[in-house]
Amino acid sequence: MNRGLILKFENLVQLHGACRQLRTLSYRKVYRAQWKPVQSSAHPVWSLLLYPRFWQRDKLIRVAASQHRHLATKEETKMKKKKIPLTKGEVEIRQKMTIEELARAMGKDIDHIYEALLYTDVDLDSLEPDSILYEDHIKLIVKKSGMKYKSAKLKEEKERENTDAVKRPPADPAVLTPRPPVVTVLGHVDHGKTTLLDSLRKTQVASMEAGGITQHIGAFLVHLPSGEKVTFLDTPGHAAFSAMRARGTHVTDIVILVVAAEDGVMQQTIESIQHAKNAGVPLILAINKCDKPEADPERVKKELLAHDVVCEEFGGDVQAVNISALKGENLMVLAEATVALAEMLELKADSTGLVEGTVIESRKDKGKGPVTTAIIQRGTLRKGCVLVAGKTWAKVRFMFDENGKAVDAASPGIPVEIMGWKDVPSAGDEILEVESEQRAHEVVAWRTYVEQQERLKRDVEVIEAKQKEHRMEYEKKQQKLAHLTWRQRKAVLYKANKHLMFSKPKERTEMDKNVLSVIVKGDVDGSVEAVLNILDSYDADDECKLDIVHFGMGDISETDISLAEAFNGVIFGFSVKANESIKRLAAKKGIKIKLHNIIYKLIDDLKDELNSRLPPSVVENTIGEASVLNIFSVTVGKNKIPVAGCRVQKGLLDKKMKFKLIRNGDVIWEGSLSSLKHHKDDVQVIKAGMDCGLSLDKHVEFNIGDEIICYEEKEVQQTTSWDPGF
Repeated sequence: MNRGLILKFENLVQLHGACRQLRTLSYRKVYRAQWKPVQSSAHPVWSLLLYPRFWQRDKLIRVAASQHRHLATKEETKMKKKKIPLTKGEVEIRQKMTIEELARAMGKDIDHIYEALLYTDVDLDSLEPDSILYEDHIKLIVKKSGMKYKSAKLKEEKERENTDAVKRPPADPAVLTPRPPVVTVLGHVDHGKTTLLDSLRKTQVASMEAGGITQHIGAFLVHLPSGEKVTFLDTPGHAAFSAMRARGTHVTDIVILVVAAEDGVMQQTIESIQHAKNAGVPLILAINKCDKPEADPERVKKELLAHDVVCEEFGGDVQAVNISALKGENLMVLAEATVALAEMLELKADSTGLVEGTVIESRKDKGKGPVTTAIIQRGTLRKGCVLVAGKTWAKVRFMFDENGKAVDAASPGIPVEIMGWKDVPSAGDEILEVESEQRAHEVVAWRTYVEQQERLKRDVEVIEAKQKEHRMEYEKKQQKLAHLTWRQRKAVLYKANKHLMFSKPKERTEMDKNVLSVIVKGDVDGSVEAVLNILDSYDADDECKLDIVHFGMGDISETDISLAEAFNGVIFGFSVKANESIKRLAAKKGIKIKLHNIIYKLIDDLKDELNSRLPPSVVENTIGEASVLNIFSVTVGKNKIPVAGCRVQKGLLDKKMKFKLIRNGDVIWEGSLSSLKHHKDDVQVIKAGMDCGLSLDKHVEFNIGDEIICYEEKEVQQTTSWDPGF
């Protein structure tokens, strides 16, 4: 029985040894090493003599080997079928590729990859066909093979279907109906733009039976006696107007150029003319402040000739209206001139079908949530419509006009306030109606995806550009250490900072109080260099010193944790990982690990760390002010203490807070009060309008007319002045 058990055991062990040898064959074949059967020490030669039936194991090994060879042949056949035809010797590479993937991309076998890596710093014994190679080694292999490489394009861009919402094709002229003109008021500062808009708004309210304006929504309608309507935009101004034009949204039909009659053409007047010309929008000239004695409208018209603004009386096509926005003179004449120009322009729109419009302004209201003021350009907006603007969407819950009155529908050219947005869109964003909420989600997801892809593309371009630019500088710096190996160069950097590692924790804390030590790790050399190049632009050492302790490629390691602990630093990783054991070790030692795949997010995170190292600034917040009306003294023991009789002018005086004594604009004393009384009672707080008597914690003589300031000090977090250009 024992002999039978021993025989079975030896058969099992021998089979296990054969399998191990076959596995070794499959891997060693890659290294072009000749496989030789190795006799297992567990089966000496005498065992064959003791058990003649053991010939079966050799047969078993031969059968297993033949099956393994057959399987390997099938795998090789599949690999050959998968080989990608090369285009002019170019290999399409990615930042990370396995040995098998690179071999297929090059049209070579795996042996070729191992041969190319023979004279590099890669440990061949640790490599397997599914081992990952990084970009620098991939490029080296391709170059050694006499081929060229190109970066692989993002396949997802082609595979992902475009689900964006787009405008409808132009409408049939037969269905177009007249719409109110949209007018923007531009001009130089202090020439009366806001006054003109306010006067138009007041005129409109006075002509209506409804009460006053309940809110200001940035756009409003003016109803003329003839029944015509004109929409005026309040918010665009110069910057917003340019932004709208840049986005290609021609919201404005007519520009009213406001010029003060006594000042004439100024710098922003010229800018306004240029904005209107660039947008291809006609002008109406409103010469304001004509009620002033020094007004000279004719001079204004002549000055505008130099800027190609020719009024009708000089043979041009620009209407000129003399107005007084403050007194409300000729405002209806200006509105009628606008309507006359609009009739010449034949402004029409399609009021059917899906809605199209533009966001004029947006805000977040406490009661209503995200709210936008919009002008409808096509279709008719109603409650329940699903809209998309930028990277947000809305199901319209309520709509209001400029007077805060709820409306059920808004046709083209009409300004309206819209409630129901999930987030606040940007001014100038295009509004498009979609069929359903599901469709809105698809549109927003697509736009978010496109924005991310564009950012990633910009990041790649920055990295590639910096690679070329930084390579020359990097090689020059490395020439001094050219005779050293890569590991020796790291050792040199370590020795340069070694003295800090052995400093006492207290000394190190004091030393690092205003220093941010960082360790930068990246997936490839180019990524690390791109990050370092941005850090080179750091110019705020007087606020907080930025110290790059270590940088390199690869995932976060225990060495990085040790360095971060020694220097009280933060680890920043770009397109790398940290396994769970590393994360646990970092958490145990209180080390921060910041991992990012987008370069600008990494820099934003770094700026936040810099801000946290800056000392807070102290800001004084005035609580109350009092004036000294009378002076008297009180005897306490042998000492006479000066007391000021005061009246609180603003806010309140709180005995717990800090105080200042100001005389003729100079601070005479700062400190706290020793006593604060109202009549004969000790009090803690004196409010505005009340009288009090107070004495200071230090002997200071008062003068009538002195000011007593009560204030509190608050700490405010500073932000770094460094601008990396993102």
